[in-house]
Parts: sequence; C-alpha cells; structure tokens
Amino acid sequence: MQPSSPDPRADLAQCSALLRGGSRTFFAASLLLPRRMREPASALYAFCRLADDAIDLGEGDGDALPALRDRLARIYEGQPQAIAADRALAVVVARYGVPRALLEALLDGFEWDAEGRRYEALEDLFAYAARVAGTVGAMMSVLMGGRAREVIARACDMGVAMQLTNIARDVGEDARAGRLYLPLAWLREAGIDPDVFLRAPEHSAALGTVVQRLLDVADGLYARAGAGIARLPLACRPGMHAARIVYAEIGRAVERRGFDAVSSRAIVSGQRKVWLAGRAVIEAGLPQGSVGAAPLAATAFLVDAVATSSAPEAAAQRGVVGHVEWLVDLFTRLEQLEHRQHLQRQGVAG
Repeated sequence: MQPSSPDPRADLAQCSALLRGGSRTFFAASLLLPRRMREPASALYAFCRLADDAIDLGEGDGDALPALRDRLARIYEGQPQAIAADRALAVVVARYGVPRALLEALLDGFEWDAEGRRYEALEDLFAYAARVAGTVGAMMSVLMGGRAREVIARACDMGVAMQLTNIARDVGEDARAGRLYLPLAWLREAGIDPDVFLRAPEHSAALGTVVQRLLDVADGLYARAGAGIARLPLACRPGMHAARIVYAEIGRAVERRGFDAVSSRAIVSGQRKVWLAGRAVIEAGLPQGSVGAAPLAATAFLVDAVATSSAPEAAAQRGVVGHVEWLVDLFTRLEQLEHRQHLQRQGVAG
C-alpha cells in the first residue's frame, strides 16, 4: 500500500530540518549524497535518529521502544503516524522495498545500547555490531539496488568491521561513559577485570593486546568486503576501496600509538587520507580473492531478509551502477564528523 501524505515535499523538508537541528552529523552527511539519493537517505536517517534519541533519552518512562515498534508497524502498513519522518520513511520503504527486518534489528541494537549490555564473546559482539552497523550496510545496499546474497553479505561485513574499528578506537571514551564493548572473555584472558577497568580506565600492555585482537578481526572483514567490491563495475571500485582503506587506517593509527585507545582518540590526517585514496585507485584494478564466503552467522538473518524480499520494479531497474558512490561518501564522512557529534552530546562543542 502506498502511503499518502498531505505534502510529501514538506515532509522531506522537515526531515532535513530535523537533521540540521538535532544531528548535524547526519545532516552534513546527507548533503554529500548525490541529489537523487539525498532524499531517501535523509528520510531513513531522520527516522533512525529519532529512534536512537528516543531510546537514549528514555522518553515515555521506558515505553520508547514499544512506541517505536508501533510506529514502524504503521509505516509498513502504509498508514504512518502524522509525523513527517514516518510519512517520508513510508514512501522510501515502499519505493525501494526495504525489508522491515532490517529496521527491526536496528531498533534491537538501540535497545541493547540503552540496556548497557556487555558482550562475553566475540560472537556476542558480532550480534550487536550486526544490528547497529550491519543493518546500515544492508539498507544502503538496498537503496543502491544491490540485493544479491553475496553483495549484502559483504556490505554487512563492511558495516561490522567499521563498528569493531569504532569500538577499538573508542575504548577510553566509552569506558569513561560507563560503557564497555570489548569481549569480556578476552579481557579476562588478558588478566583484566572488566569492572576494575571501568572504575579507573587506564591503558596497559594487556589491554593493548585485546584492542589488537579486535582490530585483527576487523581487518579480516575489510578483506572480505574488498572481495565484494571487486565484483562491482570498475567505475565504482575506487571509491568503495577508498572507504574501506581509509576506515581501516583508523586501526593503523591506533596501532601506531601502541594500541593505546584510552589516553586519547586516534585520528587519520587529511593528508594521509588523500594518499590512501590514491592507493585505492590502484587497488580497484587488482583481484581481491573470492567473494563467495558465507555471511557471518550474526548477519545471516539480514542477508536472508534482503535476498528473500522482492524489489519494486522501479528500484530493480536502477541497479548498483551509478548509486554506489554515495555509500562511500556516507561512511567516510560519518567517520570524519562522528567525533564532533560526540562532543556536542557531551556539551563540549556547540
């Protein structure tokens, strides 16, 4: 059912205004997208931002998540609430055939964050990363028109890898906020008591080994994502490789600091990013190995959700060609702007 709106253009304008006023990071990222993709991406992120904020702020005395799930149900029924972001998202999911399971899983990830969950084993952390980042990779691929299993699996790999990189880089910031995402079993194996570390976060050689292990896992997933990029049209490969290589370089920046992710935040300089972008152009013409690896167990349900859904005819005709570059911009610019948003939420920057 196609959702109706008194003024779809006004809804999209409100989505942009919401992003501008409530999340400068996502608004700035949306401006970097090709014009034809800017509106669907803005609608998607407007809803996601509202959902994340509602759960983080604990609106409704713990009733935020049920209310969000109800809103999502109405969106997929084509009867969204009288909220601009909901009406705009209803148009997007109908036009592009975004499976509901992806947004449901993203809400699960938001809920896990609100609960302050910790993750005992790497597989548990994968389950979290699949929800908060693998879902994003899958949704973006759907908007680009890429729905084949191997394409979605590699998009999820890339999203999970980016989330692991974020976790490895932000150990200190997260700990000072009372959050811990490193696998608890790994910490104990290194002789670190998770609760003691949270009370007084400090870098140590033992902690560095845990950070290194996580970055090694991320590197493996970036390599898998590279194999998927090699299956894209040649014109699309340099930008995708740039996103993968530049983001993986954050891990190398942590490595150069002796895997100290507590004392301060590792960054990649603009000059270094330019050099890496040149390297990406070269890698675009090189073989990257087999693309046929099975998806992570944690992301298999996302791959199934997309692969077993049907794409609307208009979306299917667009294909991947011509729509992949905006995903590169989205991931790389979100990384560049993410720290600013973090400081803004802490009241450090305006």
